[in-house]
Amino acid sequence: MLVSWKWLSRYIDLPMKHEDLASRLSLSGLNHEGTTTVNSDIVIDLEVTSNRGDCLGHLGVAREISVLYDLPLKTPKIDLRESSTSIESLLSVENAFVEGCPRYTARVIQGIQVGKSPDWMAESLSSVGIGVVNNVVDATNYVMMECGQPLHAFDYSKLAENKIVIRQADPGETIEAIDHRTYALDPSMCVIADARQANAVAGVMGGAVSEVDDATTDLVIEAAIFTPLSVRRTARKLKLHSPSSYRFERRVDPVGVDWASRRVCQLILESAGGQLANGSIDTAAKFVPNEPVVLRLSQLERILGIRIDREEVERILVALGCESIASSDSYRPPSWRHDLSREADLIEEVARIHGYEKIPEDAPIPVAPSSKRDFDVAMERVRSVMISAGISETMTPSVVTDSLDASVSPWTERASLRTETPMLKGARCLRRTLIPSLLEGRANNWALASFDAELFEIAHIYLPGEKQPGDKLEALPDEQYSLAVVSGREYLEMKGLIETLCERMGIAETVSVKPVDRLGMTKGATVQVHCGGHEIGYLGVVDPKVLKTWKLTGQVVAAELSLVALLAAAKLVPQQQSVSVFPSVQRDLNFVLAESVRWSELDRVVRSAVGSELAAVDYRETYRDPKKDGADRKRILLSVELQRHDGTLSGEEADALIERVIQACDKELSAKLLS
Repeated sequence: MLVSWKWLSRYIDLPMKHEDLASRLSLSGLNHEGTTTVNSDIVIDLEVTSNRGDCLGHLGVAREISVLYDLPLKTPKIDLRESSTSIESLLSVENAFVEGCPRYTARVIQGIQVGKSPDWMAESLSSVGIGVVNNVVDATNYVMMECGQPLHAFDYSKLAENKIVIRQADPGETIEAIDHRTYALDPSMCVIADARQANAVAGVMGGAVSEVDDATTDLVIEAAIFTPLSVRRTARKLKLHSPSSYRFERRVDPVGVDWASRRVCQLILESAGGQLANGSIDTAAKFVPNEPVVLRLSQLERILGIRIDREEVERILVALGCESIASSDSYRPPSWRHDLSREADLIEEVARIHGYEKIPEDAPIPVAPSSKRDFDVAMERVRSVMISAGISETMTPSVVTDSLDASVSPWTERASLRTETPMLKGARCLRRTLIPSLLEGRANNWALASFDAELFEIAHIYLPGEKQPGDKLEALPDEQYSLAVVSGREYLEMKGLIETLCERMGIAETVSVKPVDRLGMTKGATVQVHCGGHEIGYLGVVDPKVLKTWKLTGQVVAAELSLVALLAAAKLVPQQQSVSVFPSVQRDLNFVLAESVRWSELDRVVRSAVGSELAAVDYRETYRDPKKDGADRKRILLSVELQRHDGTLSGEEADALIERVIQACDKELSAKLLS
């Protein structure tokens, strides 16, 4: 925001040096970017944060200076004389798109003479980098730079049927803007039209079709409020950013709309003559004031570490435009301060005006004891396991392209949720899984000669809701917190990593798997992972066809776990467990069984057969000998450790338990003990 020293002087006396003013403004939140001299005028460049749209005009900056230096503010007085001609007889306004334009006002000026602007106005605009056009256009620009409210002037004679319609753009509609370039519009955009065609892109730029020129004699003055998101989307889509769109994106003062409309009419009448039609058209004249905010002095002292008198607090907030609510500690923020909605906001206002430099560096600030949430403890353990395994954490966007979304989807086959406007170029799908993003990251690392990028990510995925039988509406989407890993390691290594993670989360139950088929994963090499009776995720080898799209070579194993399910089964506080003081008995068993039997099934049968006397079951090795054992048969060697907590296990008791294991394996899995 370029601020002219001479221009500021019209609203407030400036007894200080400009260097001191720039420094004071920087300490209060308006950072000083630089100072230049333009035609003997000092111009200060201030960085205005996105929440301070009220400072995108000289009056707003003057208001800040007024409070900082306790100086009186001189707001221009507006005295308008209206003709007997009613505006309703000259113009009609229809707002058919309230979502894009909550409020639209219009005034009509007749009989003007377009010409040169007054020297003082031309010099003021030139000093802040605004081009001089004529006394009408310059007046709208001057008021915008004065109070921050963008305005537009239409040539009244060029409006078909003397009508203004605020509406959505028609599919395939185009407009030639005042920069004399043609832009393609779509229904997501708001336009200001007449009875036949669009005359302006709302909040962004006017159209050439109703542009003011030397032959113009009658004007329609527009002052409106356009929805920030609508203006931002339109400006981005059209790649057409303007001083007007910059201000609408940061919100304008709803009360200042009418003031700006009357102010520009005053300036036009002074420089171009003419008569102002009686009245104005306002589609939403009613204004809803901001809600009061409670400010407790105890909180102010607790947060800032210093005590500020109530009188000083009230002086600062009232000077900033807040209304003090009688018999309470509440203040109603002014209409131009959309950013004051919480107690912390008011405390910040008091601190910056009172002066941050007045807060001692060693001011004691009370600290309350706190503890980590279970969630934070769990996430620390998850990251610790992953990083200890040599896997690097990454962060990827939550929106993905259609091709990325369609590559892998272990959780659901339902179509992904989509955004109305791409958040990134070509990316409109809210991701249903983290795996494709990690595969893309591995491919990017591969392209940069980092051939063994082992990556994990902790983030949300977005699973579309499923309509249940009898329901009229679909269920709400599920925002699931997930952990995903991609690695070039072997499948069993990744399974071991998941088992280690479950162990670190305090889950005593064993990890079991169930074969499944999932999009983007190799058939026969993908499993659903269960732990503690909970379905926690998926593990498998990525389909080579998917890898080929990223030009990845070799095998890639991917896993994705629901951290919600993992936390539900976790026991983060270590529990006391009794340790037997009696010796254990260990026996090795070598079973011949079908190739299709998984270790998890064998482990389950052994554990259920022994019961409480089981200390451990350990896998040793797998051996295949088709000549001796037959086709599709294998041998699994395992070790069973038996132990009691109330006495020494005898040899006969151990033999009986082992016999139960052998019989259970034979009955349930047709597993024969190798003699």
